[in-house]
Amino acid sequence: MRTHEFLDIGRIMDEIFDAAEDFRSQLKSSVGYSPRGKGFNLGDIRDFYPAYSFPPSNIYMKADKTLVFEFALAGFSEDDISLEFKGEYMFLTVEGAERLQPSEEVKYFKKRLKFTNVNGQRYYVPEDKFDRERTRATFKNGILRVNVPPREEVAGQPGVKVKIEKDVSKGGASASGSSKEKDAGSKEGGS
Repeated sequence: MRTHEFLDIGRIMDEIFDAAEDFRSQLKSSVGYSPRGKGFNLGDIRDFYPAYSFPPSNIYMKADKTLVFEFALAGFSEDDISLEFKGEYMFLTVEGAERLQPSEEVKYFKKRLKFTNVNGQRYYVPEDKFDRERTRATFKNGILRVNVPPREEVAGQPGVKVKIEKDVSKGGASASGSSKEKDAGSKEGGS
């Protein structure tokens, strides 16, 4: 007996239209028009972090200014995960997806879970604003939660003062240099 697989086109179209309507309502509620009617008003919507498709993540800041990263890593263990700070970034690496893949004989009816290795995804964590030494990461129920607390004092880089020199030549600098530079050159040349 031959089996036929049929697609439910009506259900698929309903899902597409529902997704489009959801997108429209989310866009309308989060992005309004500017008061003058020109362009969009994005308000406080800013994306300082890349939109990696895997792992699914939440990134937010608590009231005490602690930066929190949450990564959904179902199926992985603590030994599969590596976190490190380099420069202004936190790097996430996850290995071991191969052992989570089912055998090739499997026939899926629905496949939504992703088991993918992650190789050095970077997330912006300014070194001068967050205390990396006190960072804590926990892995529970497939969720990696990384808490990066703020520094007690913001470590600002020392400023560099730029000296502004007075232009003493008349009419600005010429192609051959200012008269002061010429004088200094002739003194050094030993006249």
